[in-house]
Amino acid sequence: MITVPAGSSLTLRCPGTQGIVLVSLADVSAPFLTDLPAIPVLSLDGPGVRRIGILELVTSAGVTWVEAELRNDQLTVIGDAPTDVVQRRSSTRRPGTYPAVGTAQIENVDGRRLVPLTGRVEDISTTGLLLRATTDDNLPSLPYGIERTLLHVTMPWGELTAAVNTVDQRADLLRGTFEWIDPNASDELVRFCGSRFS
Repeated sequence: MITVPAGSSLTLRCPGTQGIVLVSLADVSAPFLTDLPAIPVLSLDGPGVRRIGILELVTSAGVTWVEAELRNDQLTVIGDAPTDVVQRRSSTRRPGTYPAVGTAQIENVDGRRLVPLTGRVEDISTTGLLLRATTDDNLPSLPYGIERTLLHVTMPWGELTAAVNTVDQRADLLRGTFEWIDPNASDELVRFCGSRFS
């Protein structure tokens, strides 16, 4: 069963416009991605406006991209089942908006360097997180080649400090798994991620 949790941030990218960030208003489930019913979302469009684009979809199975249509605050999957799931979920993720600051270790054609970044964690589990961030130069995307990130995340119980290995990086989004978590925060994270779903 695939579930899109209420409160998930979903991004619809349409030709010729910036990505539209939508928030799901209710849990929606189906056995397969293409069978998902329309997802009620919070959007700024007026009645009758129709948008078609590529949807970055956060589900219980992972993060994936699929063609979708937005109309009358309803988001409908219209594309075939994608094959590029970024990360299968080995543990339950908890969506939210958690401020984060840190340093990214980058290795690319320019060599290896450290870059400060700021942003927010959009979902988190005991094994990893999804970070939306920018660097100090305020470009709309992260620099290519981030290998590892040291983050300080403001969580409801206090600060979480962790080293994150990059699994996938696209524009201003970085999906990563924990390489190390401050031992004092590790138990709190387990309780936090389990509290909503237990």
